[in-house]
Amino acid sequence: MEHQGKYAAVNGINLYYETFGVGKPVILLHGGLGAIEMFVEILPWLRAGRHIIGVDLQAHGRTADIDRPISYESMADDIAGLIAHLGFKQVDVMGYSLGAGVAVQIAIRHPALVRRLVYISSAYQRDGWYPEVLDGMAQLGPAIAETMKPSPIYQLYARVAPRPEDWPLLVGKVGDLLRREYDWSAEVGALDLPVLLIFGDADSVRLTHAVSFFHLLGGGLADGGLSGEGLSNAQLAILPGRTHHNILSAPELEPIIRRFLDAKE
Repeated sequence: MEHQGKYAAVNGINLYYETFGVGKPVILLHGGLGAIEMFVEILPWLRAGRHIIGVDLQAHGRTADIDRPISYESMADDIAGLIAHLGFKQVDVMGYSLGAGVAVQIAIRHPALVRRLVYISSAYQRDGWYPEVLDGMAQLGPAIAETMKPSPIYQLYARVAPRPEDWPLLVGKVGDLLRREYDWSAEVGALDLPVLLIFGDADSVRLTHAVSFFHLLGGGLADGGLSGEGLSNAQLAILPGRTHHNILSAPELEPIIRRFLDAKE
């Protein structure tokens, strides 16, 4: 994966991003404690015919932290600023896990900027996660940052972060975010754009929650009809034998995402 990144001063942060390919713009937003590299298996096929903009979110990867909490809303505003900085009127947005929360907040807070939304493996309200996952989120903080250093996710951070010594600060801020109660039901129900929801059948998000998400978006409420006249703007894909941790390597992603992004308006 080549790295020819730039920085954009937007919304009070110096945001790192990389671009790949040419065509319709697609913003990629990684998961918590990660970086653009989380999409390394997707990029080779996703970039065909598209202008991909991968972003390292606040305090992640090559983007240094600033003096504010990490929140879905502020990071969504960062990306809105980046879209304006790059001169795009409208983009497709794809987010995974924490990045999916940021992605849907962009659509909620800046609806005119988002053409299509791909939302992978996250919840629209906090109790959408399984109880054991919430228990793990409750443990995330500076006190366990040291024990995470043998992990690949820390080793990537240590290699690329402008201040690797900020690792405990990042873990603490992400832990604070993940412990925060939230419920975006009303805002999700008001979205008016095509949304593709993708989950594993062994995901960290409850399958009943994934279906509720689909229903909020108007999907799965009635028969689609002989010629698809009853289809909604929403699509739901449940990938067999996939978890929250390996869903991005699923070969099924390519045809599902390609078909959704390439669909005619």
